[in-house]
Parts: sequence; C-alpha cells; structure tokens
Amino acid sequence: MKKILKKAVIAAGLLSLASVGFANTLQNIQERGAVNLGVRESSGLSYALGNGKFVGFHTEMAEIIVSDIAKHLNKPDLKINYVPITSQNRIPLIQNGTIDFECGTTTNNKSRQKEVSFANTTYIEEVKIAVKKDSGINSLKDLDGKTIATTTGTTSVQTLRKNKRAEGIDFKEVNGKDHADSFLLLETGRADAFVMDGSILAANISKSKDPSQFMILDDVLSIEPIACMLSKDDTELQELINASIKRQIEDGSLLNLYNRWFLEPIPPKDIVIGLPLPEKTKEVWANPNNNPMEDYN
Repeated sequence: MKKILKKAVIAAGLLSLASVGFANTLQNIQERGAVNLGVRESSGLSYALGNGKFVGFHTEMAEIIVSDIAKHLNKPDLKINYVPITSQNRIPLIQNGTIDFECGTTTNNKSRQKEVSFANTTYIEEVKIAVKKDSGINSLKDLDGKTIATTTGTTSVQTLRKNKRAEGIDFKEVNGKDHADSFLLLETGRADAFVMDGSILAANISKSKDPSQFMILDDVLSIEPIACMLSKDDTELQELINASIKRQIEDGSLLNLYNRWFLEPIPPKDIVIGLPLPEKTKEVWANPNNNPMEDYN
C-alpha cells in the first residue's frame, strides 16, 4: 500500500511539474532563446515554400507576435524554430510542449477548448466545396453518390457528416493526410469534390497546374473562427498574443498583411488568390474575442 501511495505521489508530482513547465511557456522561451512555432505546410493561411521556408498570412502574423514577445522579454535576438505540424498532431504537440504556440488554420471549438487554449480570432472561415468545373456538381445536393475528399483530423470531417445527415444524401468519404494530399485526390479524379476551409481551397486551386479547371461552390457548410492555439490555461502567453493581435489590428498592419496574401501575387507562382477580407472577419477584428465555432453556427 505504501509503495502504491509513494508511486501515486511521485506521479502526481511529475504531472504537476509537467503542467507548470508547459503552462509557463514564456519562461521556457526565455531560457531557450527561441520560440518553437507550429506552422502548416499546405494551408491557405500558412504554407511551405521548401528549404525550410514557411510563409502566409498567419505565419507572418505569428512572426510579428514573436517580435512583440521578444520586446516583452527584452530579448532582441529571440529566434524562431519553425515546426511543421499536421491536423492530426497539432494538439498533442501543444500539450507535450514541443511547440509553444501555432498560428495555422485551427478552428476554435468547445471540444478543443477542453484540451488547449486559443488566442483571439484572427480569421472567420467558411467551409465550402471545391469541384472541377466540368463535374456537373453545382450544390451540396449534387454530391449524392459521389466521392468526397477532406483532410484527416479537421473539423470539416464532422461538418461533412452533419450536412450529409441533414440533406439526406449519401456519398463516399476519402481522407487526405494533409490539405495538399486532399486536393490531389480531387485534381487526379480520385474524388469528385474537396470539402475544406474556403481559404485552403482557394490557395490550393491557385497553386494547381491549371487553376481554371476548378471552382468553389456558393454553399457554406459551416462558419468557423480560426485562431492561434497554445497550452491550456497559459494566460500569460495568451494575453501577450492577444495584445500583439490587437495592436496589429489597430495600426492597420494586419489588414495590410491580409491584402498582401490574398489580393496580391504570392509565391511560389505569383498567383492572386482573390479573396477580399470576409465581413465576419471585419466584425471580429472590431470586437476581439475567442468565442468557439458553436457560437457562430
């Protein structure tokens, strides 16, 4: 009994130390001299160019956040370690302390709030459907009997199934390991449609071999707030990130970033995605909050 109790005490102590270690991210950053930033490789807001170069609206916004953290810590030489993450591993990598925070395309919802914390929303996403123009698919109901691609570990999987039940239609699901893989299923004809965040669909179409082959349908399957994700209840880091985001909104730099990445030619092909800032994103910038997607749907 004493051995069991002793083991329990040790385990509790280790758990407590781990919680303190992961929650006190700023201290870890200070000691490390670098921020471990979670980034995406094939998203609309954050993506890779190759050779360890990561770009995009949310990536550049995160770099500005790190600059503000550096000022707060009085560490002008603070570095960034870019850590590629996927839809499947992003939450575990936050929880085990591998990354300090991530600014990719993560939806803030009530389920995830039980495991991690979110900064204020920086983009309101609409989940939509991308198809080939000659597919004959013009609405959600036209997906009946078709093969639909989406990305493993995303909220779009649940959104797709919910709409499937609501519309009384039947289709086969195939899952890509990441957004580029999911789009490839559509591009190569292994899927008839790709359901995902509108910005991700637009970005993948813009980078495809022939963007003129594709279109995004008007149907909106879900409205989702996208936000930077960090360790659960790490209020100190959360407040710093929120303060940086607020400053970027107020001085106009966040809007300039958005326009540059969505309304001007972007690498690697100098294609213009052509997505004006959504009205709902303007609203959330005017009234900053980290409300979950359930409040929008």
